[in-house]
Amino acid sequence: MTVNGSPVEEAVEPRLLLSDFLRQMLGLTGTHVGCEQGVCGACTVRLDGRTARACLTFAVQAEGSEIVTVEGLGTAEALSPLQEAFREHHALQCGFCTPGMLMTALDLLETRPGATDAELREGLSGNLCRCTGYEHIVAAVRAAAERLAREGKREGPP
Repeated sequence: MTVNGSPVEEAVEPRLLLSDFLRQMLGLTGTHVGCEQGVCGACTVRLDGRTARACLTFAVQAEGSEIVTVEGLGTAEALSPLQEAFREHHALQCGFCTPGMLMTALDLLETRPGATDAELREGLSGNLCRCTGYEHIVAAVRAAAERLAREGKREGPP
């Protein structure tokens, strides 16, 4: 598989979850594990260009796939426009849901770039946040969409 643009080849147990593979074997701890039932969205990654719950996906199911985790969006020195918008709009508090929110928001920016606030809320509704009340998250996604439209760019890994 390819993870954040780098080829990865590992032998794994058939029952190893993708979330555990990313966190334990690759050290990509941005993929958080919350409910372990696919409900909270904290483990959301991109799998072949679509969002997927890493806690519900076996690592072997990703064989030959392209995976993007939150670590693939930007760096501390060069945040992606979406990450920058989350920072500017205070769209996080404890930060536990943030990686999954970013990955879901990335999908929204790519599939529904002109989404209304109501559509953004609906699109983010599969990701639970216990701290923010979502107001700042929606504002951040909207701001990122507006910035990307102004600059004629798209969000996503380089």
